[in-house]
Amino acid sequence: MAAATPQAPSPSTASSIPGFIRRLGAFDATMLVMGGIIGSGIFANPHEVALEVSTPALILGAWIVGGVVALLGALVYAELVARRPEVGGQYAYLREAFHPSVAFLYGWALLLVTQTGGMAAVAVIFARFFRSLTGVAWPEWTIALTALLLLTAINCLGVRAGSTVQSVLMVMKIGAVVALIACGLWWAPAAAPAPHVEGPTGLALLTAFGAALAPVLFAYGGWQTAGFVSGELKDPRRDMPRALLLGVGGVIVLYLAVNFVCLRVLGVAGLHQSSTPASDVMRAAFGPLGARWIEVGITISTLGFLSQGMLTAPRVYYAMARDGMFFKKVGELHSRSHVPVVATVVQGVMAMVIAGWGRYSQILASSRCGRAQRRGAGLPGPRPSMDNGFVCSFVSAVRGQHPVRETGRSRDRPVDCGRRVAGVRLLALARPLA
Repeated sequence: MAAATPQAPSPSTASSIPGFIRRLGAFDATMLVMGGIIGSGIFANPHEVALEVSTPALILGAWIVGGVVALLGALVYAELVARRPEVGGQYAYLREAFHPSVAFLYGWALLLVTQTGGMAAVAVIFARFFRSLTGVAWPEWTIALTALLLLTAINCLGVRAGSTVQSVLMVMKIGAVVALIACGLWWAPAAAPAPHVEGPTGLALLTAFGAALAPVLFAYGGWQTAGFVSGELKDPRRDMPRALLLGVGGVIVLYLAVNFVCLRVLGVAGLHQSSTPASDVMRAAFGPLGARWIEVGITISTLGFLSQGMLTAPRVYYAMARDGMFFKKVGELHSRSHVPVVATVVQGVMAMVIAGWGRYSQILASSRCGRAQRRGAGLPGPRPSMDNGFVCSFVSAVRGQHPVRETGRSRDRPVDCGRRVAGVRLLALARPLA
């Protein structure tokens, strides 16, 4: 009787990869979710929305609709993570639901274009604000490379070290946004009531509202990157769904509050004219000193955005290497820190090369199809892609391939939310492409 052929373990699953240590909890995951969303864009994007629609109801309505879309997407991801808590997140879902070649293209695009170009561009933005605040005469590329090198080194020390730095920066970032909201509510004078202006109606209104949704949907993007570290959560089936819902929900509250205070202090006309609404709100409250404070907030925000990317993205390259789609060394864990050090170094070096290679405009031109650099830097003209729409279609495929055994305890069952929000697929695929 022939011996049975041993079955190879499923690639890049947390349960079959030796060495990963589950050190992250629900708070860490929530900070990662929020850190992937909030860059410096919220300090400028209200202006972009006001360029398209001309009433407070429509401006706030666009941010509400965008938040609902993000929340529906988070619900879909919550079920995916509960069913397949894998290292690599979206890469692993693409591989399982469609084909390894699709995951291969996603992973390499992440490294060569979207993630790396985004981090390089945001590092240059950080360098600009750092120079403005400190008055140092160092070249921008020197500051950008130093920041990237420091974050690379921290994340090579272990997932706990990287997550702690990320959580601290995220708490400071939330503090900066809350300070902006408080100053706009209690210290800045309210704008004079503006005369009623007739806006577009019918199809023109729908077109304008759709255009306003583009920067809004873009500003809400990034929550899915937290799923890259699912294999290092203590209880991913419980903590990551909670983190997705709490993180996205918290960002919705913050974004709506920021837009409310911008409208209160600047009015629709002022918001339409101001390309730096957050600075103008703080200037109205405390003069030039207030504008200086918001620069500190933007500097922290950009550094936090870099920290989140340096922690999460290397897990995708690690998973690719475990699947034989990247260099073998990238798929190894350090014996002491139990993190993919080589993958982290690859990400850091690639970002440093691009950051030191050219001017900010050149970096954006070379990676203009990516989203991260624009979300982190707060630039107009988003370039949303269809990847989240594809992810929404993972649920049916993953349900069929990986049915979950019912145990009689609710905590052992995945978050069965994908079916309830199937319409998010159409919403996500309807996001404008450029």
